[in-house]
Amino acid sequence: MEELQLIKNCQKGDLTSFTELYDTYVRKIHQFIYYKTHHRETAEDLTATVFMKALENISSYDSNKSAFKTWLYQIARNSVTDHYRAYRQIGDIEDAWDLHTKDDIEKETDIKMRLDSVREYLKTLKADQREIIILRVWGGYGFAEIAEITGKTEAACKMMFGRSIEKLRQDIPMLVLLALFLQ
Repeated sequence: MEELQLIKNCQKGDLTSFTELYDTYVRKIHQFIYYKTHHRETAEDLTATVFMKALENISSYDSNKSAFKTWLYQIARNSVTDHYRAYRQIGDIEDAWDLHTKDDIEKETDIKMRLDSVREYLKTLKADQREIIILRVWGGYGFAEIAEITGKTEAACKMMFGRSIEKLRQDIPMLVLLALFLQ
């Protein structure tokens, strides 16, 4: 069924249609949150929160204002921000990259090793630059979609991505850069 029809069904009270929307976006939203928090359980909890908020507020979603995935990513961004405000674990909410995780679950060891080496280099970028790289590289979104999600212009996103990648190319070893793109 088409996404817009699923949304309309949900808005009319048929909440079983939300399952298809959930299945479509849960993995990407979880990845987005994970790359912002670097903590598996936190990402799982916040992903659940995002979809609960989306379900609770589906009636207020307006397809004329933004795409559904943009709306979900905005909820995700706000949920991560709210999480750090509530717990005050770090000084700058957007600099979650400075958190150290002690999460040593076997399934995530390989990903964590690659992320740890890449994270050191990504920490040198500003929070909004990192977010654009996360959305582009790991989220697979185009610049128009990234602009919608971040509230920046498409041109600004392209320029920020290009400059950030160029900085990373100059600063990091090629093997680490490959790990960034091959995840």
